[in-house]
Amino acid sequence: MAITVRTAAAGSTLAGNRLSRSTPWITLAASLVAAYALFALLAAASGTEYSVVGATIVGLLVYLAVITVLSATVEGRRQAMDRFITGLVTGAFLLAMVPLVSVGITVVGNGLARFDAEFFNSSMRNITGEGGGALHAMIGTLLITLAATIISVPLGLMTSIYLVEYGRGRLARIITFLVDVMTGIPSIVAGLFAYALFALFLGPGVRMGIIGAVALSVLMIPVVVRSSEEMLRLVPNELREAAYALGVPKWRTILKVVLPTSIAGITTGIMLAIARVIGETAPLLITAGFTASMNYDLFNDRMQSLPVYVYTQFANQGNPAFAFLERAWAAALLLILIVMALNLIARLIARWFAPKTGR
Repeated sequence: MAITVRTAAAGSTLAGNRLSRSTPWITLAASLVAAYALFALLAAASGTEYSVVGATIVGLLVYLAVITVLSATVEGRRQAMDRFITGLVTGAFLLAMVPLVSVGITVVGNGLARFDAEFFNSSMRNITGEGGGALHAMIGTLLITLAATIISVPLGLMTSIYLVEYGRGRLARIITFLVDVMTGIPSIVAGLFAYALFALFLGPGVRMGIIGAVALSVLMIPVVVRSSEEMLRLVPNELREAAYALGVPKWRTILKVVLPTSIAGITTGIMLAIARVIGETAPLLITAGFTASMNYDLFNDRMQSLPVYVYTQFANQGNPAFAFLERAWAAALLLILIVMALNLIARLIARWFAPKTGR
């Protein structure tokens, strides 16, 4: 294979010979073709199944080795190391994208079969086979998540304000340590905590939507605290000092200066916290339970949610089984779309409410 080399422009003392822009692409194509051909020959000789994934990985490894050697020969060791690291980072990114794209394609392909009007306007009451929908699960997810947000946002925001503006000494360190611990607790532990708390007062076996909201709030609070704390610390101290110099009390400075300046980042953190807990299954399975009927009351009886709906439809397949699987895939697709929408809204809010730097 011919290698095109171009010489640096005259007068440059730092640049040397360079591979042409087409050389890496030609090397990549040749490496992949060679790997595909080799795997095809091995599959034909041994009678095994042809592995496209294996051939692609081997081709990329061959490309990485060849382009590093070529670059070291023509461009020097530093440029070769740069190409090698760039190839590793790019390969890691592509490898991380493979399961994500695969999950997306699988969920969309299987979920569209029941993404119809009936799925969105009916529940599973009196449905034992085909038909039915997830309206009761959507309402339950909306109410439980809304209640968890109402509980978590004030507590998390006030905690972050205390840590940034007031917190000093041992108490602040203890709170920071507890927030770090809560960030890493498994979701099932949060569900067990909420269930045990309400079981002390209402007796064992209690299942209510509000218990699920409390469990989700345990998971949301540390995320809100951490994100809000970082945003509050980004507010320049000069703004606070200017307000103090005008005689503005500290609480009013926080309310009128600090919070408006960091509102974009705080709102983004809250939206990401909601997206983080809206798909939790284990705590809601323990605390809110599952039901086939509509329930608008958080403080009375069981309440269905979308993650639990996906689990129950898959785990308790009836006759015909494909109807239960279609509903499970459709609910999973709806959950993914909700999480994507929340992340998109968070980005739009961050853009809209970001401080304007121009005059």
